[in-house]
Amino acid sequence: MLQIRPSQDGDIAAITTIYAHHVLHGTGTFEIDPPIEADMAQRRADVLARGLPWLVAERDGQVLGFAYANWFKPRPAYRFTAEDSIYVADTARGSGVGRALLQALVEQAQADGLRKLIAVIGDSANAGSIGLHRALGFTEVGVLRAMGWKHGAWRDIVLMEKPLGAADSTAPE
Repeated sequence: MLQIRPSQDGDIAAITTIYAHHVLHGTGTFEIDPPIEADMAQRRADVLARGLPWLVAERDGQVLGFAYANWFKPRPAYRFTAEDSIYVADTARGSGVGRALLQALVEQAQADGLRKLIAVIGDSANAGSIGLHRALGFTEVGVLRAMGWKHGAWRDIVLMEKPLGAADSTAPE
């Protein structure tokens, strides 16, 4: 049975491996060189220190994916808006892991008081990520053309957003 849970220090090796595959073979991230475990551990620590969620999907003791929210921008006025990131092991793609992770991340972000999630999706041809976000209520707000050069081609960035909770209908607490 698939379990979505907060990440733990012991998940870093699996998280690093999953992300490295996407860096080396995908266009959803514009990183070129896979970070090492220490880098991923520091990234996770930074997210958690901000009081934001970093989740993993696990089945039978194996981490199959991870998702986290991080500040969209560092300035205080943006403190109710976060960007989501989600990566699924290549062997688990199409199995519902991504949907379960993103749904749990949306719920946790809302519970944490965030009012909007932003998806900054690498590559306008990334139908899987775009479709997943759309299925969970994100709407496309724009495409930035030719923002990154990866795997021998210019890649776009697709911007999507999802209001959370009271969104912009009331002042934040």
